[in-house]
Order: sequence, then C-alpha cells, then structure tokens
Amino acid sequence: MNLKELDDILRTQLAIADFDDISLNGVQVACSPDRQITRVAVAVDACQATIDAAIQEKADMLFVHHGLFWGRPIAVDGIHYNRVKALLDADVALYACHLPLDAHPVLGNNAQMAMCLGMKEFDPFGMYHGQSIGYKGRLPFPMTCQEIAKLLGFSELYGMNILPFGKEEVETVGIISGGAADDVFQAMEAGLDCFVTGECRHELYHTLRESGMDMVCGGHYQSEVFGVKAVARYLEKEHGIQTVFIDRKTGL
Repeated sequence: MNLKELDDILRTQLAIADFDDISLNGVQVACSPDRQITRVAVAVDACQATIDAAIQEKADMLFVHHGLFWGRPIAVDGIHYNRVKALLDADVALYACHLPLDAHPVLGNNAQMAMCLGMKEFDPFGMYHGQSIGYKGRLPFPMTCQEIAKLLGFSELYGMNILPFGKEEVETVGIISGGAADDVFQAMEAGLDCFVTGECRHELYHTLRESGMDMVCGGHYQSEVFGVKAVARYLEKEHGIQTVFIDRKTGL
C-alpha cells in the first residue's frame, strides 16, 4: 500500500481526529506518492539516531510517539533541517501519533501496560484536555511496587523511580504514561492504591509520603515503548507489513 492508504488505516484505527493534541499527528514528512510501504520502523522519538537507524533498516516509514512538529511553526534549520533532510534524501516518511497512542483502548501505552499487569478489565482514567487518556483497574492479585515495575520491564538504569509510601501490596492501579506525575492527584481522588507513570517530580515527594500513596515512575521513555510496539504487531498481523523496533533509550 502507499502512504495515503496507510495513513487512512492508521487515522481510523487510532482515532486520530478525536484528539485535541499539540502534536501534529499523522504524516509529518511524506515520501514519494508512488512508494509502497512494505517495511515500517517504530520508535518512541523522532531524532537523528532513530531516523538514521530507520534508513539503515531500509524502512519506508518511521512511526513514532514523539514527532518533530509540536503545534507551532518551526524553522527548518539546524538539527531540525538535518533530520528532515535525512528523511527526504532517503525518501522515508515520518508518522507521529502522540495522545491517541496513549489513550487507545488496545494499542495504547496505557492499555498495553494494564494488560502487561494482567488486568483483564480496566476503565478510562485521567482527564487531559477533556479526554481520558489513561486507565485504572484491579490487579489480578496484590503486588508490590517492585513486582509491578518488573512486570512492566522498568529498570533503574533507565529512569525508574519507586515511591513506596502506601500499601506494601497494592490491588488497584491507575496508569498514565510519560510526563503525567501531577495526575497522581486524580489517582488519589479515585481511591487507588498506586499510580504508574513515566516521570516523577521532586515537588510531589512529600505530598505522596504524607498522603500514603504509592507511585511507580518507570521513566518517560520506558513507559512509552508499549504503544509503538503494539502498532508494529498490528501492522504485521493485520496488514502484512514488516516492522522493526528501534530502541534508543534516553535514561529519562
């Protein structure tokens, strides 16, 4: 299929039009109209390292969570010029999906983490711009914060922090990937035992301690590999497109 056909599929599957997002979701850099998309590289971030790797992997398109265009005009110069030029020179398309890939009930970062934790049922949670982008639910059995982190593949080497100020074993969890530390207050209001997110904030430490709340911060990057990997599996299974995951950890 060509880029237009794949764009139509992804826009429908990920409900891109339903979200008010600062990210330019969808095609950010196009390839030739007649180029067939048979191999897609997926990564968390659009940066020179992932663009170069996608080109080396002979991908026709790079699908990312964090793209190059974020709601305001930006001059195509400096490192931005280098990134766009590399894509254009190699005729590789760039496709970005931000909030829709956090919120998707199957392929999204948060739903995928819920499934990794064995949560068979989970409900929308975490309002952002008038929409729920996270999920909450009950674990299949009580777990420690360390067990939650292990199931999700979080590592201290790449940005994980655990603030274990609540129950030793938790039963209910709210999940919002990325930089959603402040949404722990929504988890408190919902009466949840634990909040799982990406980044932590210094200002929350004493509030969490005094409130008796557990929070597992996996690192922004580590909490957002789930969605792009799920999209890769979807493209392979449903559309016969080859995929490759490009892992460029930030440690944050």
